[in-house]
Amino acid sequence: MKTILVTGSNGQLGNELRLLAENFSDCHFIFADVEDLDITNKDSINIFFEENNIHYCINCAAYTAVDKAESDKEKAFQINTLGPELLSKACKSSDAVFIHISTDFVFEGTNNIPYTENTNPKPVSVYGESKREGEVKALEYNPATVVIRTSWLYSVHGNNFVKTMIRLGKERDSLGIVFDQTGCPTYAGDLAAAILKIIENLDENKDNKSLFGLYHFSNKGVCSWFDFAYTIFKLNNINIQVKPITTEEYPLPAKRPAYSVMNTKKIQDTFGIEIPYWTDSLETCIKLLNQNA
Repeated sequence: MKTILVTGSNGQLGNELRLLAENFSDCHFIFADVEDLDITNKDSINIFFEENNIHYCINCAAYTAVDKAESDKEKAFQINTLGPELLSKACKSSDAVFIHISTDFVFEGTNNIPYTENTNPKPVSVYGESKREGEVKALEYNPATVVIRTSWLYSVHGNNFVKTMIRLGKERDSLGIVFDQTGCPTYAGDLAAAILKIIENLDENKDNKSLFGLYHFSNKGVCSWFDFAYTIFKLNNINIQVKPITTEEYPLPAKRPAYSVMNTKKIQDTFGIEIPYWTDSLETCIKLLNQNA
């Protein structure tokens, strides 16, 4: 029986993996959050790996406060860069596979066609810089590593754009939403399913080293934050006036990529993963939210 460690297990993706884990009786999952394992502490990681005989480590832990990172650079790099480095090294020592989650924020956002895995990253924020360095460290220290960049993650768990829009939509008569930033929302449940399918593929093709490396995953399609918010309100039958505004009209400490759509062909072709269209997955999530309300 293989042991799969999930770090950052109390986050959106960690919680989705926890739900899906129930269907994998041939795997032993260990769900660890910061109180269980400090991914910035080398000794703690090494002891944890030795005691638990880890075969796969899925690193969902991250410093995701994009704006706060601008003034909290040291902590962002500790969690987003040092953490992946130490986990990658521990996986290498334990002959384990490392699966690390990264972000579309590694790109500067000046493209007008979807970014591929071969595009040279150029982050424009501390958060993006720390995540990019984390990618580099993860791939550098363990050849058996899969890095997955994702974007605009949401789920029924934790705090995210979908839940914030639903709350504000019920509190206000109108909202201004940025329309000149384009990307693609990603339902954490879809990403979790993709990760577990990747593990199944790796198990079946243990000697195929070409499967390791960098991949992009987001739901299919393209939208702006304005489109995203408008669709959230429509699916929830929330009557609110949504006003399109520019990035300049809504200044924030951290710069965002204006365009961060990613090409997902590689992960689809390599692992046979089918990716739903973003509005379909959003509808699924909203139905679950309403059931749990």
